[in-house]
Amino acid sequence: MENIINRINAQDWTAAEEQLHNTGYALLPGVLNEAECNQLIEQYNEATHYRKTIVMERYRFGLGEYKYFKYPLPGLLQDIRQTVYAKLVNVANTWMKVLGIYRQYPPTHTAMQALCRKEGQTHPTVLILQYGEGGHNTLHQDLYGDLFFPIQLVLFLNEPGADYTGGEFVLTQQIPRAQSKAIVLTPRKGDFLVFTTNFRPVKGSKGYYRVNMKHGVSEVHSGQRHTLGIIFHDAS
Repeated sequence: MENIINRINAQDWTAAEEQLHNTGYALLPGVLNEAECNQLIEQYNEATHYRKTIVMERYRFGLGEYKYFKYPLPGLLQDIRQTVYAKLVNVANTWMKVLGIYRQYPPTHTAMQALCRKEGQTHPTVLILQYGEGGHNTLHQDLYGDLFFPIQLVLFLNEPGADYTGGEFVLTQQIPRAQSKAIVLTPRKGDFLVFTTNFRPVKGSKGYYRVNMKHGVSEVHSGQRHTLGIIFHDAS
């Protein structure tokens, strides 16, 4: 089996960029293998990997639990974070340019982290989420500070319909002066989903305008559902 960097590089990033521009999200199928998915789930209860645990119902975030990794990240996650960032940075910079936002992101994730440190954002934002029956995640955006990267990544670690039922990934798009649009996705075990953290540009008759988007998880009906979120900026 090829290593994770080669598998990421082998994805059709041209098609992914086009889909991100058109919809605000793109699905990359089967990037993680089964052993990698299972290992990440098995490590969920190993406290040495994590800096903080959040019980979601305490904060009215939903029903479930998630844990933030601490630095240094496990090698697999570090490789994914650095490699995928480099694939997304051109899309992110294009979005900033067409929306007239004075922000251009550096070409490497190491340089992005240096910018975060200058803003006092030093805590890792990579997290693993666990939902049981009834679990869900309310619609939200993962910003964490003044400096944020506009695209993020979710790794799907369980097989829908086999390991759990329900628990669809939900995106909402707020079109100006119109009702919100809901997008419901059911990625499979090992899939990557890249999607907007906050907004995406849409071209109208008078140029580009900003469409705000949020994401969440619908109610899990049975089983257990695990995902791993990779946000490319750090938290303050």
